[in-house]
Amino acid sequence: MTLPLPPLPAVRAFEAAARHGSFTKAAEELGMTQAAVSYQIKVLEERVGAPLFLRKPRQVTLTEVGQRLAPAFTEAFSLIGEAYAQARSGAEGVLCVSTILTFASSWLARNLGAFQVQHPSLAVRVDTSSRLIDFAREDVDVAIRSGSGDWPGLAKHFLFKAEFSPMLSSKLAASIGGVKAPADLLRLPILDPGDPWWREWFTAAGVPTDALAARPRSSMGAQAYEANAAMAGHGVAILTGALFPSELADGRLIQPFDLVANDGNSYWLVYPEARRNVPKIRAFRDWLLAAFAASLGPQGA
Repeated sequence: MTLPLPPLPAVRAFEAAARHGSFTKAAEELGMTQAAVSYQIKVLEERVGAPLFLRKPRQVTLTEVGQRLAPAFTEAFSLIGEAYAQARSGAEGVLCVSTILTFASSWLARNLGAFQVQHPSLAVRVDTSSRLIDFAREDVDVAIRSGSGDWPGLAKHFLFKAEFSPMLSSKLAASIGGVKAPADLLRLPILDPGDPWWREWFTAAGVPTDALAARPRSSMGAQAYEANAAMAGHGVAILTGALFPSELADGRLIQPFDLVANDGNSYWLVYPEARRNVPKIRAFRDWLLAAFAASLGPQGA
């Protein structure tokens, strides 16, 4: 016996409004007017036989019935989307990983081959971007981002702390007879002196930061670029050591002080909670967490 199903447009409107907590934002996502979203939700409420939202001025909240329906509808759309993506990608499948440029170029590019050896039938596409991904609207499976980890609706796995410390080339350090105290760094060019990490680190080191304000403002936009400039001897960069293990190991970069600072952020693997058991996501998650646990020890995943 076939179970009765509500109209798909009404379900889509309700799911988007429940996810955003807003008819207006749901309308923007679906390319509809707010009135059309409201109408479709009213159609669904008539089919269900109960209100799904409490409508207040400038605010809507889910009723008890709406709270029961919303997670199931979101998961259903996620499963449909996954099935569609797998069909479109072919039998072997494609895993799309979104991350920032520095992580992609410094860690992922060097280690991704090991994952593909273990999973030869799964192609990997890496998308580099500094913006947050909207999994509901973009063709992305997982993302690796830095932040506090407070992302509702996403499963998240800790990778490592976003600690930072000054780094430079040994040749630049030798140009002033060596860097023996934190204040010595102020005798050298500072890459991106407006980066708040500099103030946090110097403060932790007990060094006044007034001199930073007079430095020329420049920003390269990514740690990967600043690391290259530092290795070329153009200045001192403030970097996350976990992203540059090879450069530190072979001496292209030196970290003159053991002191590291942290602004409370960490690197995380994230993906929609409803897609936790998708085989390609599970395979990448298990490999990535194991790789960090092996490379970083107790701090790693």
